[in-house]
Amino acid sequence: MDVSKAVGVDVGRRFKVRVGRGSGSGLGKTSGRGANGAAARTGFGGLLHREGGQMPLIRRLPKRGFNNKNFRVEYEVVNVLSLVQFAGTTVTPDILKEKGLLKKGAERVKILGAGELGVRVDVHAHAFSDKAKQMIEAAGGSVTLLGRKPAPVVRKRPKGVPKGKKA
Repeated sequence: MDVSKAVGVDVGRRFKVRVGRGSGSGLGKTSGRGANGAAARTGFGGLLHREGGQMPLIRRLPKRGFNNKNFRVEYEVVNVLSLVQFAGTTVTPDILKEKGLLKKGAERVKILGAGELGVRVDVHAHAFSDKAKQMIEAAGGSVTLLGRKPAPVVRKRPKGVPKGKKA
């Protein structure tokens, strides 16, 4: 008779191990967790940074350098050579986005001095390299710096003034 076809028998079933049910079970008293220590406690398990006395990897690796990623000011750059097509007009970041010279999400634009500029262009941007500024002005154009969003003003309480009260 095929066991898998027998009524009420599930061949794939596995019983849960019942720990702590007396010394005859083989998993009584400490329930297979050894003596005391963190591993014997409930909630312990899978701590990847524990290496059993060996210095953990995160402490073995050197800590070096400085990271300003969250606060740096990023610019999309456009070379002076690309501005030749805008001869005699005013160039703004919006116009540069329309022409595909900037990414759609670009917030700040910097003009760099690579290439030649032989035409007059009025340029509005957030930053200019010195060479780009000289080239645009030498060609008869003008340079206008666009302001950045002002940083939020954080006013500190004078010493001795309790919270919620004005000085």
